[in-house]
Amino acid sequence: MVLLENDSFLTELTRLFQKCRTSGSVVITLKKYDGRTKPVPRKGQSESFEPADNKCLLRASDGKKKISTVVSTKEVIKFQMAYSNLLRAHMDGLKKKDKKSKSKKTKATQ
Repeated sequence: MVLLENDSFLTELTRLFQKCRTSGSVVITLKKYDGRTKPVPRKGQSESFEPADNKCLLRASDGKKKISTVVSTKEVIKFQMAYSNLLRAHMDGLKKKDKKSKSKKTKATQ
């Protein structure tokens, strides 16, 4: 997995969306990131680790290529605006949900 800067993550995410436009999908995950690179120790050793500030970890994958970035609290508003504009631009290929429930209800009442 490649850890990128925020701007380069958005450009690579755009490339992933364009690559998967005809077929395939892009999976995006978001989670809280405390800055640890090692797992939390089990019982017996209790370290009190407090992160300096809250961060978010974003990951995107198309099944073959994985990219990720860490967004700090200072950059979150700027990143969110650019990220939401990117999602709006590339979410036009979604399929509409079939409305079969209305037809079943009308047949059942008649």
